[in-house]
Amino acid sequence: MTTTQTLTVGQVAEEVGVSVRTLHHYDEIGLVVPSERSHAGYRLYTEADLVRLQHVVVYRRLGFGLEEVAALLEQDADVLEHLRRQRSAITDRIGELTELVRSIDTAMEREMSGYQITREEQREIFGDNFTDNFDDYQAEAEQRWGDTDAWKQSNQRTKSYTKEQWEQIKVEQDQVNARFVELLEGGEPADSEAAMDAAEEARQQICRWFYDCPRGMHASIAQMYVDDPRFTKTYEDIAKGLAQFVRDAVVANAARG
Repeated sequence: MTTTQTLTVGQVAEEVGVSVRTLHHYDEIGLVVPSERSHAGYRLYTEADLVRLQHVVVYRRLGFGLEEVAALLEQDADVLEHLRRQRSAITDRIGELTELVRSIDTAMEREMSGYQITREEQREIFGDNFTDNFDDYQAEAEQRWGDTDAWKQSNQRTKSYTKEQWEQIKVEQDQVNARFVELLEGGEPADSEAAMDAAEEARQQICRWFYDCPRGMHASIAQMYVDDPRFTKTYEDIAKGLAQFVRDAVVANAARG
């Protein structure tokens, strides 16, 4: 549009994307008043009017009320300053919307997975190795035990657990493992009362959080601590010889009835 060109209400409405009724309202309240009139008395907008209207539209889309928009326009008539202010506000809004999208994605992930804990929260609690291999562990466990009551019970329970509950589970696991390490490094036999008591506490934790785990089942699970290199590594990373010690303590606990 040249400096001498003017636009009618209908032309402005089409170009800017607002309704004719809105333009009339802005005129009535003095927010954007057309500077010129045609010979027939129709409103005509100049280039300056259009620039002001564009500022109004941007501020409105940013959530400002009409009185706030009017105040902003009166504070500074400098177009560049308005553009800077609008850019800053839009940048802030982008940040807010990005965070909102992230929150929605987190909620969607929870709903789609059925679990109340996200991968990021899993990683925070259990570390990278567990989280990166979680799907593989889950698929293998389901293949082995998916038809058992224990699997169904565990799956039903754990899906409802919050981050705080998983943190409590991790704390209890760490406490049991620390007790095993203390006994191992203190030279306590794996079939001692103290070691068997630690094994019983480990079993009770499974019963408390996951599924009913009789002592015989616990012994079968513990056998994997020495038969499956992945389980072995988990314990050996804590203390050398711990996998065998825990396995033996669990088996001894199962044998004492």
